[in-house]
Amino acid sequence: MTSYRIDGLAPDAFAPLFALDDHQLRAHGMRRVVADNPTGYPCRVSLSEAEPGETLMLLTYEHHACDGPYRASGPIYVRENAARAAHLDNQLPAMLRTRHLSLRAYDSDGWMLAARALDGSEADAALAELFADARVAQIHAHNARYGCFLCSVARA
Repeated sequence: MTSYRIDGLAPDAFAPLFALDDHQLRAHGMRRVVADNPTGYPCRVSLSEAEPGETLMLLTYEHHACDGPYRASGPIYVRENAARAAHLDNQLPAMLRTRHLSLRAYDSDGWMLAARALDGSEADAALAELFADARVAQIHAHNARYGCFLCSVARA
């Protein structure tokens, strides 16, 4: 199996957003939310679910900044004061295993080569299948039901 690596997003770009008031956030298309259950608020910095009562930012994030037709952005949650997840080598964060996923495989130029929709419990086999194509440089995992970007899986 091909080795891969998953990293949470860097928190530095998001930390200043929590100092903005709700009016300022709305002017930029962002919302402050409070988790009201233990699932449904996956943080892209910590790569873990927010606990009920935790404050998060819901915002649009450009997750595929290629120069081509597959350039993409979508909604993400970021927990307030989230610490960046330690990189994961050949291991999926738990938040991926509990969701219905859309996996999108891209080459180094950002061109989509393949895609799969599957239950998170099947993600290991799907990653192995997609990375078997030597042209695949990275795979983006999305929540298939809501379309939210979850994380990028890079060939190691």
